[in-house]
Amino acid sequence: MKFQVQENCLTIFLPREVDHHHAEQIRKDADVLIERSHIRYVIFDFKETEFMDSSGIGAVMGRYRLIHLIGGEVWGVHANARIKKILTMSGVTKIMQIYEEDQK
Repeated sequence: MKFQVQENCLTIFLPREVDHHHAEQIRKDADVLIERSHIRYVIFDFKETEFMDSSGIGAVMGRYRLIHLIGGEVWGVHANARIKKILTMSGVTKIMQIYEEDQK
């Protein structure tokens, strides 16, 4: 996974599989960047993601709680149909917006 900080916005480019191993690393790295860079906005980029388990959902929800406490926002982008279904079934779409690119 890759992280990009622009001003007070952190973009997390998620890996192909967001499982227990990756979720733990996402938590650790994101939390350090959020604190160090005074992040108020987090974007989860699901472009490469094909699989996400409950620990991945927990990593997303945990960053949401952290950012929400300081009045920030969390978004998701580039989620395929499978990932959107997982996010919807888990309730994540009730707390964060999933943005799609315009289809032309």
